[in-house]
Amino acid sequence: MTHKTYLTWLLVWACLSGWSGHVGAQPLEQLIETQNAAVTEAIRSQDTIDALADETQRMLSTYRNTIRQTESLQVYVEQLDRLLDSQQKEAASLETQLQEIEVTQRDIVPLLVRMLDHLVQFVALDLPFLPQERQERLNRLRNTFDQSDLTITEKYRSIMEAYQIETDYGRTIEGYRGAVNVDGQERTVDFLRVGRLALLYQSLDGQEVGHWNRLTQEWEPLPGSYQRAINRGLQIAAKQSVPNLLLLPVPAPSEVTQ
Repeated sequence: MTHKTYLTWLLVWACLSGWSGHVGAQPLEQLIETQNAAVTEAIRSQDTIDALADETQRMLSTYRNTIRQTESLQVYVEQLDRLLDSQQKEAASLETQLQEIEVTQRDIVPLLVRMLDHLVQFVALDLPFLPQERQERLNRLRNTFDQSDLTITEKYRSIMEAYQIETDYGRTIEGYRGAVNVDGQERTVDFLRVGRLALLYQSLDGQEVGHWNRLTQEWEPLPGSYQRAINRGLQIAAKQSVPNLLLLPVPAPSEVTQ
């Protein structure tokens, strides 16, 4: 039973009780009017109470929602604080790394220049094979170092590739055609390079052979007894023959270092 129903029944009971006890004292119409006014006032009061109760419930629900939102916002703010702190530390770390990179670049650039200078000197003192190809590679390296739009990494990779190519020359056998100047006469010949041990040539008709003398730094003819070995070496370099033992003029280490 609700408050309104209970109150209504209570007023009806009071009305009946008053009617039976005072029916002779006052007219019936006045009694009913008085009781109706009392009931109306009671209902109005109950409506007010119910409205206040509903408003209280609504405010309580709003309060609880506000508390939950406040707690969620507090957790979110704490997370943002941690994220901001982490980003600030990361920014400081990146700033330190950038400073270190700048210092490293200042140290690397002179190192790369020295590496290029050493490579130029090495090629100049090496056997004179593929002179045009190797010189063009060095020129490209110099141009690479002068390009401001290339990174240090790209320049480093370029010079390391050049070093790798020069290193591979010492482990391979190669034949190619080119010009040689012997006794003041320039002629076209087939060159045979055996690693960095020997650089030899054979005339196109196969009748003349010679080699680069490390000691005199000149091209010199060789006896005809080397024709067969040099010809076989050219066939091996062209993959026209299986690798085999070659008898070639190679100076002793003591002679080279004199």
